[in-house]
Amino acid sequence: MTQETKIKFADFNLRAELVSALEKKGFDTPLPVQVRVLEDETLIENDIIVQARTGSGKTLAFALPLINIMDTKKREPQIVVLSPTRELAQQTAREFAWVGASSGVRVATLVGGMDMSRQVRSLREGANVVVATPGRLLDHIKRGTFKGDTATSIVLDEGDNMLDMGFRDELEGILQSMPHAERTWLFSATMPREVVTLAKRYLDAPIKITLVTDITTHEDITQKAYIIPSRRRFEGLTNVLIWEAPSKALLFCGTRVETQNIADKLCDIGFKATPIHGDMSQRERNTALGALRGGRVDILVATDVAARGLDIDSVSHVIQYGIPQNIESFVHRSGRTGRAGHEGSNMLLLTAREARQFKFMEQNARSKLKLEWFPAPDADEIEGQSRLRFEKTILDHALESDEFQPWAEELLKREDASMLFSGLLAKAYGDQPSGYSIRQDVASEMEREKRGGTGGSRDGGRDSSRRQGRSVSNNRDEGGKERFQRRKMTGGVAVSFTVGRSDGWEVGPLLGLLCRSIGIGREDVGNIKLRDTSATVELSERAASLFEARKDRLASEGLKTDSIRNITEQSDSGRRPFSGEARPYNRDRKPEGSRDGERKRKRFTK
Repeated sequence: MTQETKIKFADFNLRAELVSALEKKGFDTPLPVQVRVLEDETLIENDIIVQARTGSGKTLAFALPLINIMDTKKREPQIVVLSPTRELAQQTAREFAWVGASSGVRVATLVGGMDMSRQVRSLREGANVVVATPGRLLDHIKRGTFKGDTATSIVLDEGDNMLDMGFRDELEGILQSMPHAERTWLFSATMPREVVTLAKRYLDAPIKITLVTDITTHEDITQKAYIIPSRRRFEGLTNVLIWEAPSKALLFCGTRVETQNIADKLCDIGFKATPIHGDMSQRERNTALGALRGGRVDILVATDVAARGLDIDSVSHVIQYGIPQNIESFVHRSGRTGRAGHEGSNMLLLTAREARQFKFMEQNARSKLKLEWFPAPDADEIEGQSRLRFEKTILDHALESDEFQPWAEELLKREDASMLFSGLLAKAYGDQPSGYSIRQDVASEMEREKRGGTGGSRDGGRDSSRRQGRSVSNNRDEGGKERFQRRKMTGGVAVSFTVGRSDGWEVGPLLGLLCRSIGIGREDVGNIKLRDTSATVELSERAASLFEARKDRLASEGLKTDSIRNITEQSDSGRRPFSGEARPYNRDRKPEGSRDGERKRKRFTK
């Protein structure tokens, strides 16, 4: 099994501005394709062919080294990136924009369906990076608005897709218009005959780099394996779900009980999930399937038996939670995605010990799967990706309409522009999930397995919360009130709400909504007292400072504020202090036997 790499972006000969930009986004460890391109400094002087899957991190693999050598003072096209679709071109342009902003990179995006005059203006204003679709770039060449004689670096991104879409003539016309190119880099997931022919004609003795080793499985399915901590399996699953952001997923568990428990827990922290298992009636199973197909839930948690014969279109992710019974089961599960020409992702979530067992299982199989192994993403990495996704959403809206452009330009001229945009981000970004800090747990268990140690739980950590104890406790006192005991938030506030258990609220969903709506973590929430018709929640001083601006958002979700009072008492010495990691994903736990997950599941599957 591939161990966690110790290589960092800072280890390569990159400009300080590039390393700083990566760090600001939370990127410090390069992906395999990025390592392969960056570690060999001689590649920059050659043509290269890189065979890598979509989503492998190839954009930064070519953006970083090319920006690193370009003369950013020159206001003329030096790097030209060709993409098969408008969406990919826009995505690539955004990557160049944020990573190269401090280095003086100016990007022009030339794609069909967008305003031509704006594209011409961006070229005239001195763009030194041009990201384009073949048809639109050739159009600019014919119009004379783009001249390729200054371009020194050409990237053909997803070359197989461009040829599949019939861009052969456009590509040849474009390549012929850039006679002074010093390097041409071709990135392609597959190498069909058309790609090989194009490479032979326009690339000069290219160096080949291949990262696609899983040739025995469906080429439209990305195969990944994530190492999750044995004592914090659910937290590892949560982080992977946030990181991957599946639009429609099948999550396979080993037992009927586990499918129900996992679905309930996922619902408690804000995911839309429902189980399907053998104890359910056919009507209930049909309702669950209909909920997934109709978009009312995003995740169907299933056993192997329940999933047999299912035919669900456009499943983006298959997630295998725990070690499968055998390789045949693994392959059978993976076939639920990547259907009808759609790309899919098959992910295996294992503890370090289970990973070793699975590798042994694989060695005895006829076909070698050769998964790409990664440590489960940590809260810091998730935060960086969440910000990128948020920025992409905002930019997509901006590209669709110029309605607010004049207003934005006026705001940028104001002295309080920074405060305005900070408030805007606080209001709009507060609901983004952040995940759990699990990096140290994963790293220590991987190191233990590497040494051949025997630490960890006997059962692989499937239900370790009962053994290791909980840092919080739920109970009901004599008055029928439900308490969620944590430390007293000295210096904060106690907020009372006008709703309670009789209105359908439970502690878990209440805590989750507070964290998402205010933009805080569990460390900012103290004791929660839930009564029949009211609820009182203690918030830290930091959370209190954010609460006033978020009251309307909470009210729109059904949490209307009744009163607020300051907390001055000292911490309760008889209660166990709450110690949580930074920025958890609205983590909460309901009492044993709570049917909150059942109610939430039914709400999603009606």
